[in-house]
Amino acid sequence: MADKRGDDGTTGESGDTSTAIDGTRRRRWSDLVGFSVTRLWNRATRTRSGRIAATISAVALTIALLVVVTGVAMGLADGGVVSDDDADVWIAPEESGALSAVDGVERPRLGETNSRAATIRERDGVDHASPVLTETARLQPAGEADGASESKHVLLVGVVPDDETRTVAGLPTDALEPGDPHYADGSYDGVPRQEIVLSEAAASRLGAEAGDELELAGPGSGAGSGDGMSVAGGETTPSVTVTAVEPAGDGGSDGQDAEKAAPVALVHLSELQTASGADDGELANRVLVWGESDAAEAAATDAYPDAAVESAAELDLESLFDDGLALATSLLALLASVVICASFVATTMGMTVDQDRRTLAVLEAVGFPASSRLLVVALSTLVTTVAGAVLGAAIGIGGVHAVNAIASATVAPGAVATVHPLFVPYAVGVALLSGLLAVPYPLAVASRTSVLAEVGR
Repeated sequence: MADKRGDDGTTGESGDTSTAIDGTRRRRWSDLVGFSVTRLWNRATRTRSGRIAATISAVALTIALLVVVTGVAMGLADGGVVSDDDADVWIAPEESGALSAVDGVERPRLGETNSRAATIRERDGVDHASPVLTETARLQPAGEADGASESKHVLLVGVVPDDETRTVAGLPTDALEPGDPHYADGSYDGVPRQEIVLSEAAASRLGAEAGDELELAGPGSGAGSGDGMSVAGGETTPSVTVTAVEPAGDGGSDGQDAEKAAPVALVHLSELQTASGADDGELANRVLVWGESDAAEAAATDAYPDAAVESAAELDLESLFDDGLALATSLLALLASVVICASFVATTMGMTVDQDRRTLAVLEAVGFPASSRLLVVALSTLVTTVAGAVLGAAIGIGGVHAVNAIASATVAPGAVATVHPLFVPYAVGVALLSGLLAVPYPLAVASRTSVLAEVGR
């Protein structure tokens, strides 16, 4: 009697059998996964919690170190809070950044930025263009008797504001008077505005508020050679007036977050160029362009054909891959983490499996085939590793904030590391890779276990 065939030419009995087999396999896999996770949880909470806790802790500490190092590498690459802006196009020098980070040599800068930015502003489709100069300087409240002891490091960011509200270094520019009169067509002898916009972190560090006067006590690392802001005729500006105190983009609005954020301040570009010596050559770290993306990119490329021109959509993780030192640091941390995690997990899980030979023999006796027993061991290893990775990612993110707090209080004027949403999946992925590299050893130990050998013991 012929079998009934379906439209696809297969017999009805064969199709039903195949479906039943697939369902049985799925149930078997789900049962094994559930059994492995439950068994691991019971061992962690009731029996050999010490060994499981040690494995998870070792993985967590290794992953936490990886997250912290990667956060510092990203901080080196993207410039931290000073790169927080709403521009549509960036213009920056073509460079790796490795030399400056290692030897303390200043990174390359763009030249003729004031005049070329003015040319970019004249192009159709461009709303505004401003050079941005970043310098570390020491500020103090005006009239302090001992400037050396009372002055604090602050990141000064020089910009050319216009009539629109724009964001540079996480701060709005509309609290500065539009224009940059001190530039005076390149003569740098115009009347300075002597204005400064402080972030909440900078205001908290200096104990200043809107309307206060601050003195430039001296340059910080990389702030040039002058002791004050120069004005027309070579005189020294004794103070600048705080026009506003604003929450920075990353800083939040409450006092606790302000203490952790980078102390940043906005000033007019030409006044900072004069104070730092960057007026010779109209130097700036980068040029920001606002407007239609295509028009802004075309104008930027025409003005600086040999510079790196990037749109806002391209500036995420690419900065890490564009910085040689940052990339090398993160790759070395990745390699070390994988090696350490894999070695420790292989050793501890191998010891655990060796202690569990009797349990594996019982599984064999009740009908678990060799493949199922090995799958239980592999799943236990990977679940333990992933648990350590999740804990390590949380510790690492907290570690990044701790590093920023310590650096801000000691050697750096602000944040030196950043946190990215991809850190958690990155940590889990690294842990999974380490677990896969570690699995063969506990599997080899488990494969040598038999019922007869354990009964004999």
